[in-house]
Amino acid sequence: MSTASETYTGGSVGVGILDKERIIARPGFNRWLVPPAALAIHLCIGMAYGFSVFWLPLSRAIGIDQPVVCADLNVFTALFTTTCDWRVSDLGWMYTLFFVFLGSAAAIWGGWLERAGPRKAGLASMVCWCGGMIIAAIGIVTHQLWLMWLGAGVIGGIGLGLGYISPVSTLIKWFPDRRGMATGMAIMGFGGGAMIGAPLANFLMNTFRTEDSVGVWQTFVVMALLYAVAMTLGAFGYRIPPSGWRPEGWTPPASTNKAMITTRHVHLRDAHKTTQFWLIWAVLMLNVSAGIGVIGMASPMLQEIFAGDLIGLPDLSFNELDASQKTAIAGIAAGFAGLLSLFNIVGRFFWASLSDYIGRKNTYYTFLLLGIVLYALAPTAAHMGSQLLFVLMFGIILSMYGGGFATIPAYLADIFGTQFVGAIHGRLLTAWSTAGIVGPVVVNYIREFQLSAGIPRAQVYDFTMYILAGMLALGVVANFFVRPLADKWFMSDAEVASLQAKTAASQTQQTGSFGIGKGGLDAKAAIAWTAVGVPILWGIWVTLEKTAALFG
Repeated sequence: MSTASETYTGGSVGVGILDKERIIARPGFNRWLVPPAALAIHLCIGMAYGFSVFWLPLSRAIGIDQPVVCADLNVFTALFTTTCDWRVSDLGWMYTLFFVFLGSAAAIWGGWLERAGPRKAGLASMVCWCGGMIIAAIGIVTHQLWLMWLGAGVIGGIGLGLGYISPVSTLIKWFPDRRGMATGMAIMGFGGGAMIGAPLANFLMNTFRTEDSVGVWQTFVVMALLYAVAMTLGAFGYRIPPSGWRPEGWTPPASTNKAMITTRHVHLRDAHKTTQFWLIWAVLMLNVSAGIGVIGMASPMLQEIFAGDLIGLPDLSFNELDASQKTAIAGIAAGFAGLLSLFNIVGRFFWASLSDYIGRKNTYYTFLLLGIVLYALAPTAAHMGSQLLFVLMFGIILSMYGGGFATIPAYLADIFGTQFVGAIHGRLLTAWSTAGIVGPVVVNYIREFQLSAGIPRAQVYDFTMYILAGMLALGVVANFFVRPLADKWFMSDAEVASLQAKTAASQTQQTGSFGIGKGGLDAKAAIAWTAVGVPILWGIWVTLEKTAALFG
């Protein structure tokens, strides 16, 4: 065992610029350079949440001012038509493709990522995400929806999965003293990508719009090029710590069973065989299903519940509003959706950081139990006509939705160790793919059923809220049964050493800081944080400006 002052002396002779061995940090490296690198990638791929900004312009890509409507159009014929404009419902399938392929790619290639390292995975993500947008742009020019689905949806979705998990295990290893905070910093970028990308896309579409074009394909190309630069810089900014590295002066918690933090490691091949994996899978799926269902219906929900009250006409229901009034409340509802996005982002950092102090299991208890109360009381706030209370409730709900994503990697590291946490996290993200189907189906189909049954629009979401509260109650039960793993699931010290044998530190079984301290805000870190901080602050400013109308 070495002391904290011992330096790492491993070399990188004979390895390629993208190889994992090439990016082992050297003495003097500042670990606070890694989160901005992760944010650079997550802020780009997070635009997946903002793709709805393209739907209405694309629905009139041929007609420009008015859609060219074909009465006999269906989903299959929409894939190949060159004479009819696409429907919003046809374009909306992109969301399903995004999150199905995100979860699938993360599960399939998570093990490869652990072997290849975050730099190679980050660049692969850039090629897929940005290349997918270019293919989608070609699909717009040729008016072939199947190219849109293939490019942005399938190939881009694979890029989402690789980019989403690329920094997870790296950040957890760099911040063993603040696992939740570290993953929260990166994953909040995914929630914030649309906050930056959506207004940028609107600006570009207005810039490129002509009498013959709605300006979307040009916007795709420009954004793909901008994202390619940012993601490449982020990927090359990744570094991994030497095996056995610990922050100077830090020691693992002594009461590991009480804190539910293991210092050992479970192999990827065994993680999914444990009950704990599937319990945590269920916890994430149920928490995300409830949140994603609300995100998908946030705008119509506010409009149908409060209707004329949003524009000072409380006696008018949604069906009694004229076209101009509906346009006015739609703008206010867009502000509501933007505000929820901001809560989503802040929650990812706040709740993940809090989990470092109260524990991951207790953090999820908070998500689930507080969520049950808020979902159950939301109909009451709606019937009271209190917009402020309603918005505050759903803001907190969306903060816990985002917080659930940011906290789950640290939860997995606590239970399964850090050796394969990125790959295990990738497999767990199939829960997100499942939730992306379950949540919207529950909200949308119950809403349609109640409307067809004659329930007033202002009340159609009441039963839905109770159903979502019940889903969270199931999550409480699953979280209760999460326990530390039995010894049989952990790898032996010899097996761990053999997996890490490519670094000199692991060969001698050293631990310590290797000349790399806890870091701080030096000049390089200040530049890196400014580079990602300025776009984030701009996105927040634009969001707050647009949501001002919500409260008059």
